[in-house]
Amino acid sequence: MRCLFWKKKEKRYENPLIREDATRAELNKWKTSEFVVERIVPFAGYVPYPLDELMLMVEAVCIVNPSLIFEWGTHIGKSAWIFHETCRCFHVNAEIYSIDLPDSVEHAEHPHEERGRMVRGLKGVTLHQGDGVTTALSLLSQENRRGGRALFFLDGDHAYQSVRRELEAILTTTCWRGILVHDTFFQTEEAQYNIGPYQAVRDIFCDKNDVVVHSTAMGLPGMTLILPKDG
Repeated sequence: MRCLFWKKKEKRYENPLIREDATRAELNKWKTSEFVVERIVPFAGYVPYPLDELMLMVEAVCIVNPSLIFEWGTHIGKSAWIFHETCRCFHVNAEIYSIDLPDSVEHAEHPHEERGRMVRGLKGVTLHQGDGVTTALSLLSQENRRGGRALFFLDGDHAYQSVRRELEAILTTTCWRGILVHDTFFQTEEAQYNIGPYQAVRDIFCDKNDVVVHSTAMGLPGMTLILPKDG
């Protein structure tokens, strides 16, 4: 007897990228919205990344077309899963390296045994522990990763000096093709809540003519994408 059961064919999503010119990035936001609503939100929700930030994460992958993604602030692995699913559905062949604090370090947001649970065992996703940018650049310096197109996602320590150090370190490598920074919504300094990322991005990139900066706005937490003009 012939088997009457078959695997349901997965829906194909069309890449939303219209223009590859980073100086004027243009995407079909209806296509991005469709993908985010159908594929990302049902599994990842919209906390801590609201819809506009989810769209920017997806669009960053489509614009950069990275071969390497380095992110720190793994927590349960939500951002790593978003990157993985985006790469999978849009056929972006990228290795994802997600970095979080060592188990010996105490921090209010340290996930401990929950670290990376959403991406454990996923092909193409590797979990690491250590200082985010130091570990990322060490991995990047290895022979098989040199010359890759790297996308970085900063979502670790949000202190000004920490974020500035991370950004300056990334800019020393010629491999970077995109930098996403989380929690960049502008607040008054009196708020004293995650003002470091905004200040660091402002101070480093406000006078640079060789980059393009795109940001979500209107409210917390905020996300910023930095792209080199030369792509």
